[in-house]
Amino acid sequence: MLKVAIIGAGAISSAHIKAYQEFSDRCEIIALCDIYPEKAEEKARKYNLNVSIYEDYKQIAEREDIDLVSICTPPYTHAETAITLMDAGKHVIVEKPMASSLEECDAMNEAAERSQKVLSVIAQNRFRTPMMKLKSVLETKLMGPIVHTQVDSFWWRGHSYYDLWWRGTWEKEGGGCTLNHAVHHIDIFQWMNGMPSEITAITSNTSHDNAEVEDLSIAICRYENGSLAQLTSSVVHHGEEQQLIFQGKNARVSVPWKLKASKSQENGFPADDHELEERLQSVYDEQPECLYEGHEGQINDVLLAIEGQKEVLVDGIEGRKTLELITAIYQSSSLGEKVTLPLTGDSPFYTREGVMKHATHFYEKKNSIENFSDNTITTGGNYTTDK
Repeated sequence: MLKVAIIGAGAISSAHIKAYQEFSDRCEIIALCDIYPEKAEEKARKYNLNVSIYEDYKQIAEREDIDLVSICTPPYTHAETAITLMDAGKHVIVEKPMASSLEECDAMNEAAERSQKVLSVIAQNRFRTPMMKLKSVLETKLMGPIVHTQVDSFWWRGHSYYDLWWRGTWEKEGGGCTLNHAVHHIDIFQWMNGMPSEITAITSNTSHDNAEVEDLSIAICRYENGSLAQLTSSVVHHGEEQQLIFQGKNARVSVPWKLKASKSQENGFPADDHELEERLQSVYDEQPECLYEGHEGQINDVLLAIEGQKEVLVDGIEGRKTLELITAIYQSSSLGEKVTLPLTGDSPFYTREGVMKHATHFYEKKNSIENFSDNTITTGGNYTTDK
């Protein structure tokens, strides 16, 4: 029976608690930690947890009986906390984004290698049936080479969203919608389509003058084979309609699921390719439903890895790739330049200090409150056509 601790008792910690409780025959939550211990106590009461309460994560590291820790704190704390825990012999699940800089990601991956402990970065949308099915379709290569990808990471957040003390600053949140919302879809994008060779981007703050960071960004990615991708990240889109569309030479697929295949007539105009559509639909339909989805799916994946049954799907290397794409978007938009990947230590945005120095500051943060009275959150669409 694995013993589990959760650091950070904010809104997202509920997803971790409920996921661990789904596997009560394999793990047990024995500790909660938050700089506001009353928040941890409230979570313990809400979920009927018999746990120890701490306000310093180092107390978690000192407990020899804790095997696995979920880090659900703001991004700027992730690296130091994760490294301390892994060096203390704990497996770690860290909420997205992995860290505030590539330098911190590299240090976390070095700690994972050094300690030989599992490090997994939350990317819960990989563990959803529509995503797994789409990934299987793409892997068949029946669509031909991908020539264009469209990622619409559309969210909506009100002006007061950035009043929370750590949000809306480059120092503590590490970025805006590109980092903290579109990270879900950018992760899926690079998992399904691989890493591009260059990025050109622009960012803006259209509706949140209480935040330093962007609330809208558009990036164009180019691959070595000439394929292009467009990534839109937003917290100003009503309806929060989110999608990923892959256009191959032979067919188009997307999540939410939609399929179209065309073949050329003699004059170059399209004709329906029903045969290919049937083959692709068959592949999609044959893929099994995920037994566990979202955070439950990812925590099950980590438990299986700790139990020695598989390699973890979203490790620190995968987490770094996603942050690398986001960092390139910030570098391109802030410096007005095309950015070539991969990013190394020479990048002016490699360190957190570099990000804070060079990133575009749209506004100064005006308000700062400790906590909201209502911690209800949304975590994106269900990626089905009947949403």
